[in-house]
Amino acid sequence: MTPAAFIAKWKRAELSERAASQEHFLDLCKLLGVKTPAELDPVGDTFTFEKGVAVAGPASAGSGGQRGFADVWYKGRFGWEYKRKGKYATLTDALRQLQQYRDALANPPLLVVCDIAHTEIHTNFTGYRSDVYTIELERLHEPEQLALLRRVFTDPESFKPEETTEQVTEQAAKNIGAIAQGLRERGHDPHDAAHFLMKVMFCLFAEDVELLPKGVFQTILERADKDPARLRKQMDTLFAAMRTGGDFGVDEIAYFNGGLFDDASAIELTETEIKYLIKAAEKDWGSVEPSVFGTLFERSLDPDKRAQIGAHYTSREDIMLVIEPVIVRPLRKAYEEMQEAVEAQLERRRSATTAATKKKADDAIAELLRGYQDRLASVRVLDPACGSGNFLYVAIQQLLELEKELILYASRPELGTGGLIPRVRPTQLSGIEINPYAAELAQVVIWIGYLQWMHANGFNAPRNPILEPITTIENRDAILKWTTPEGEPRSVWEEGATCAGQADWPEADFIVGNPPFLGSKVFRQNGLNDQYISEMYQHFDLPNTSDLVCYWFEIAQQRIKQTPQLRAGLLATQGIRGRDNRKPLEHHLAHGLIFDAWSDREWILDGAAVHVSIVCLTGPTNEIVFLDGSCVSAIQVDLSAGVAISTTQSLPENGPPLWSVGTQKGGSFDFEAELCERLLSQPTVNGHSPLDVVRPWKSGIDLTRRERGKWNVYFDPDKDREWAAGYDRAFEYAEKHVKPERESNRRESYRIYWWIHQEPRRGLDARLIQLPRFIATPMVTKHRLFAFMTSPTIPDKQLTVFARSDDYFFGVLHSSIHELWARRQGTQLREAESGFRYTPTTCFETFPLPWPPGSEPKEGEDGFALHEAIADTAHKLNEQRENWLNPPAWVAEVAAQVDAEDDFADVAAVSGEEARRLIRQSAIDAASAKHAKLKKRTLTNL
Repeated sequence: MTPAAFIAKWKRAELSERAASQEHFLDLCKLLGVKTPAELDPVGDTFTFEKGVAVAGPASAGSGGQRGFADVWYKGRFGWEYKRKGKYATLTDALRQLQQYRDALANPPLLVVCDIAHTEIHTNFTGYRSDVYTIELERLHEPEQLALLRRVFTDPESFKPEETTEQVTEQAAKNIGAIAQGLRERGHDPHDAAHFLMKVMFCLFAEDVELLPKGVFQTILERADKDPARLRKQMDTLFAAMRTGGDFGVDEIAYFNGGLFDDASAIELTETEIKYLIKAAEKDWGSVEPSVFGTLFERSLDPDKRAQIGAHYTSREDIMLVIEPVIVRPLRKAYEEMQEAVEAQLERRRSATTAATKKKADDAIAELLRGYQDRLASVRVLDPACGSGNFLYVAIQQLLELEKELILYASRPELGTGGLIPRVRPTQLSGIEINPYAAELAQVVIWIGYLQWMHANGFNAPRNPILEPITTIENRDAILKWTTPEGEPRSVWEEGATCAGQADWPEADFIVGNPPFLGSKVFRQNGLNDQYISEMYQHFDLPNTSDLVCYWFEIAQQRIKQTPQLRAGLLATQGIRGRDNRKPLEHHLAHGLIFDAWSDREWILDGAAVHVSIVCLTGPTNEIVFLDGSCVSAIQVDLSAGVAISTTQSLPENGPPLWSVGTQKGGSFDFEAELCERLLSQPTVNGHSPLDVVRPWKSGIDLTRRERGKWNVYFDPDKDREWAAGYDRAFEYAEKHVKPERESNRRESYRIYWWIHQEPRRGLDARLIQLPRFIATPMVTKHRLFAFMTSPTIPDKQLTVFARSDDYFFGVLHSSIHELWARRQGTQLREAESGFRYTPTTCFETFPLPWPPGSEPKEGEDGFALHEAIADTAHKLNEQRENWLNPPAWVAEVAAQVDAEDDFADVAAVSGEEARRLIRQSAIDAASAKHAKLKKRTLTNL
């Protein structure tokens, strides 16, 4: 088809969206000389029309908020959405639909929207600004336009913007900083200048995410670039319209306010400053990175921090080291428990024989979903040293992501609950900050981050007003409470003030933050006067040698003592581990525990790289404890691993490395036996056996049901990329299937080291590979099950594994005594049908075995006869269990079918007889799971 014929045909077409979309796309393929979906992918796995997806919520008038279809999807390239020609003034609704679909579409790099007359290409590369390319139907005869559209199909990576979101933010901050410097040099009050520039920055953002009419702010800048007085009047008028809502020339302005526009006055800029503002406006403010936005702009606006401009800043990934264990982990656990309960109700509904029973199940499902959303929408997060809001922004972003996941889950048709809409709001956040610049900027950062997330994920921003005052971001002292001699409260110390004790902190479910690092020896040199220091010493039960950060830890542990379920995660100097500073942690361990910590972590503080400790506290709990990323028995007051005898009854000999949780994949590393055979039968470029990295893989479902015969690519996490690439076929598999998934991951280390499991449990594989077999149990199951797994199997994170291969140890674990102990110590899920959680720190570490592991009696020693009796009984019972699970006659029938189809000689030739044995067994397991009789023989049924 020629460009002229294409333009002529579609210029006169007035078909409905559904009638036009597929024919238009097929004609476009012909015009561009690319294959159609049916030609390239007859099955429709990677390139197809009407790709079914879950919809997060109603993005447009035609979206019911449950399930939908992307008009065209090309995996790894684009999602494409059509709208009827001439029906809508813009393609915004179509883009919102694609934004809601994109997670279900594997986050394609390009989002394309089209109404026949116009085609818009929106870039969607994680971590980069979003660019937009518009192609007019009538210009498709131009070679440049055709080439641009052809690249959507052939080379989507060529659209990747040059600037990352962090670079956009840095450049924008640099230009705003130049204006701030000019205002200070001309004698403007720093606070007035900062407040004015915050209004300007919000306008630039609002314009780029279409909360303000498109181009309205940039237009007044360009038209008044030589007339500063006129620009000031225009900004006065615009700010006033944003304060209440109203008209600005021919444009209608929404009601913003939220306190930011209470003062609608603008400052008159010089022509040079206007040029800097025009440069700033040219950036895509919709793509600024909120997690670093506050730090960069605080340096630009605060005269005391100007020297830090250009220095490094704390990344989102580092902030997540606090946010994930403190906030996300318990909410994620509750989400998984809610899902398990919903699935149990679905099963109840499927087996129901009466309408009343079905309705009860439906009502229970709706209540579970609403209950979890209620929890998300009522969570309170406090940062008692919030700075410019970076921790609070990342916290609300994680709450929004969890809520979106819930909304997608609730949209499943079989749940029948209808669409949910986002309810998480910035007003759930509280902060305390003594720096007035940072305290005000924190509100702007949080609102920009929230509105940016809503825009990027296809949800409508709140209206009337768009902004709400975040009155819980307080500009005051977080350690001490001050009053005048007459008893009037004061936010900070002032001459003649009286201390009224420790500062009050707002109520919260989670406390996170990065308190100031200041050693006790330099208090006075850094602005703390004698009265302030004396009052700190008087009102806190801490040594006078304690660093300033210890006072935040002391208040946090006091709050946890009052409310044990509260969780707190704070940064500290390395000194928190020492004798002079550990007193708050000693106080805490008397009534709570440290559930996650990094003893020595590099961090960016005020632009400089320092070493810090991260400490997460809560009340008594039986959750797994992590130190420096590895699970441990307990964390001591000095942030070392081990058992604190005064606060726990765990037995040190029962701790890691005797047990561990399995590996967390974080991507599509697993596959069926058929693909495994191809990988094991291809020589590697390094000459080693593919079996080194292509390994059998099992999860909890393989124990509770039938083994599925799955395999996994597992590269040693302590080896480099070059080593991994030596196993070329396995590496290529990970590059094709895992890398695209990891590229959209927000954590930098997961994106960079995409070929390595997300949480590989270092050292675990080295221990298990030395054993012929090891013992595993599911983390969550209705019946407590233990089973042997043969090396070199890789266990999944759903399993707790024990580095023992002997029948005696297996018998003790599977004894009724240990099962009763574990049930008492474990965590019962909300629904009894879902079972209980086996937490090894409480269920196993506290369990007194007949002999300490590794000290069992040898032949001729006392107790050896009992040891052997336990082992023999366990061996016989396991043998009987295996005979029931896998009756030899039935399994022989399956094995004969497998052997008739394949002798796996090609695997043996390359990877050896052990690989042949393993792949054959996997094929038998997979076939047995489908066998009419064998599939009913499971440990759960037994």
